[in-house]
Amino acid sequence: MSTAYWCVLIAAVLPYVWVAVTKARPGYNNRNPRAWVAKSDNYLVQRANAAHLNAFENFAPFAAGVILAQLAGVDAATVNPLAIAFVVFRVLHGLLYVGDQPLLRSLSWLGGFACTAALLVLAALAASH
Repeated sequence: MSTAYWCVLIAAVLPYVWVAVTKARPGYNNRNPRAWVAKSDNYLVQRANAAHLNAFENFAPFAAGVILAQLAGVDAATVNPLAIAFVVFRVLHGLLYVGDQPLLRSLSWLGGFACTAALLVLAALAASH
């Protein structure tokens, strides 16, 4: 199961990768970063910030899925590939968000969501036995 736990760590750090891309733009104002992002007309700033927020939104359900699957006794050979796939989909999601590829971005989001849903369903099924 440690592979899935490493994936939870990676998923927890991923939002900060995208915010680093946001803040690396010229003129970044650390005194009021949210206002700076809101006022920015830089397309990359807006897209990287959106990827940042979306990564946070998707972290909690994924982490819960891994933890619940482990607590319910789902086999690590099932959980680990789902966790790895989630991380791959989420990295792709951020890259595609920043790169302005909406269809592929949405498909990568769907792939990550499917992994999370599978973890939660597997946990529920295992707990009911």
